[in-house]
Amino acid sequence: MTAGKLAGWSAVAGAVAGAVVGAAQAVAGAVVCARLARGRRRRPPLRPVPAVAESGGSLVVPAGEVSVRATAGNVSVVVPAGNVSVVVPAGNVSVVVPARDEEGRLGPCVAAALADPAVREVIVVDDESTDGTARLAASLGATVVRGTPPPPGWVGKPWAVHQGLAAAKGPVVVTLDADARPRPGLFGALAAGLEEFDLVSAGPRFACDGPVEQALHASFLATLVYRLGPIGAATPPPPHRVLANGQCLAFHRSAMLAADGFARVREHLADDVALARTLAADGWRVGLLDAGDLLTVDMHDSVAGVWREWGRTLALADVTGRGRQAADLAVVWLTAALPVARLLAGRATPLDLGLLGVRLLLAWALRGSYERPGPGLLLSPLLDPATAVQLTRATYRPRRIWRGRSYGPPRPLGPLLGGGTSGGTADGTGGETDLGSGGTCDRTDGGTGGER
Repeated sequence: MTAGKLAGWSAVAGAVAGAVVGAAQAVAGAVVCARLARGRRRRPPLRPVPAVAESGGSLVVPAGEVSVRATAGNVSVVVPAGNVSVVVPAGNVSVVVPARDEEGRLGPCVAAALADPAVREVIVVDDESTDGTARLAASLGATVVRGTPPPPGWVGKPWAVHQGLAAAKGPVVVTLDADARPRPGLFGALAAGLEEFDLVSAGPRFACDGPVEQALHASFLATLVYRLGPIGAATPPPPHRVLANGQCLAFHRSAMLAADGFARVREHLADDVALARTLAADGWRVGLLDAGDLLTVDMHDSVAGVWREWGRTLALADVTGRGRQAADLAVVWLTAALPVARLLAGRATPLDLGLLGVRLLLAWALRGSYERPGPGLLLSPLLDPATAVQLTRATYRPRRIWRGRSYGPPRPLGPLLGGGTSGGTADGTGGETDLGSGGTCDRTDGGTGGER
């Protein structure tokens, strides 16, 4: 074959490959836009519920605006005519905080929870800490449970929560990570949410130190939105696409004990999503709701921490089937990473520019997910290629080491994986999560708190 013919065949092959990639990119872009378009139907964010300090008090929480009237021995919330209401008993919530070497972050979480009249007790499960975690928790007034080493097959965090749940006395249990910063009214709002849902998780606002950390964090968060949509679905997704945020979960104690939920996901690093999907398959109503006005989380102390820790857990590798893993990664690569890479190389196509416009709109919408939104949000698309690399590595070469403990591979969630090792698509069927008006999301946080 002559050099001319070889060059001609190469040009044809390149054109065909380009057409195939362009078609796949167009399909992936349509998937992303369809997920964002569901934002026209979203659940309202959690609102603070006034707390009652007196013993025996109760709260009636309507769907809309309320007024407060004092009565003998308690406080009642007067419900305007036509509003639907629920009753939230005061002092009914047990807060469980799993903590392993959290002396530097635990104080604000425990102090805020103890100050809330809706909270009956705060239980800190000291997960074999080597610092002063237990001493600090006890000095603040929390009940300290000395955690035992995880039994074979257990990951540290679900084992710690399992122990705290056994010690809890309140009918409603809220689990919090040590880096959570609850605001007044959160626990009453979560308890009120359990009138509609069996498991509630709260999407917080994130605190980031500096524009680079915020840019990387927002880039990772955007991949979650592209794969599963933002939070607060008006229509629940199918069980294998349910999302939860393990930094803050609420449920009825008796129901969780009966379901033996944490034991059933004991091997999973993404234990929050595994729990939500397992229980949703059992028929539980699972809600991931916007709680940005009531909860802030300071997850990481550096850019390296975001890259190493959140970039790994957001892959959801141990709760997602191989086929859907590949489809989700394809969406991220084709609609987020590839347009930026081509732009930086000076080879962007009109479709790339359109997808970059969508990504910038998402970056702007993400401002509601951060305590102090800054320029890092608009710079975050530039990090999407690196984020896609980390997400791919975490999916196919997951590191199951956390805080000095190594774990073996988990048992799969079976049909909850959505396609097993061969099935799965990127269509995101089932109305996956809350999206904002005009095809963009107002708040998009959620998913996969740090495991231990």
